Amino acid sequence: MSPVGDARAAKVRFQCAEAIVEIEGDLVYKRRIEKRYRVKEVDERIRRERTKSEAKLISEARRKGVPTPIIFDVDEYELVMEKIEGNLAREVINEDISERIGEFVGILHKNGIIHGDLTTSNIIVGDHIYFIDFGLSFIESSTEARGVDVHVFFQSLKGTHDFNEQLKESFITGYKSTFPQAVQVLKRAAEIERRGRYVER
Repeated sequence: MSPVGDARAAKVRFQCAEAIVEIEGDLVYKRRIEKRYRVKEVDERIRRERTKSEAKLISEARRKGVPTPIIFDVDEYELVMEKIEGNLAREVINEDISERIGEFVGILHKNGIIHGDLTTSNIIVGDHIYFIDFGLSFIESSTEARGVDVHVFFQSLKGTHDFNEQLKESFITGYKSTFPQAVQVLKRAAEIERRGRYVER
């Protein structure tokens, strides 16, 4: 996301690939924007389905023990959620936080929830560690989908943190503690990384 600002309206606005996110007071409004390259009826259906799916998965993750924002309202294309106070994980992450993130990802995966954009920019560290932005999330129990999720997180560590190996090991410790199939998934994540290196050559 990149802030485009709106100080006169006392709002903070972010533009991301599929949505406009506005923070106003204690509320966050996430509205999926129209894609003009799609047929209008198809676009409206996709936006409705993805909005509903995101709300469902945020709530399901919360029910399973993973802190997420409380959803106050769901419209056709818009979610209204609580504002989470804290810092992005990318700004404050340490080994303890990374281990706790691993525990929560294990809980998500054990319950068949794939985050889809698992980076340190989509986790807020406040009074708890909160997972946000489930816009690309889906239900899937395959080792491949879980491996991609973990791989994306490892890549986010690699790209933004100097001590990424220690953070990676801490994540693995936490992940193994809550997800019985962690070893298979971690092997797959390593395979996915090797595939990427091969493509780059």
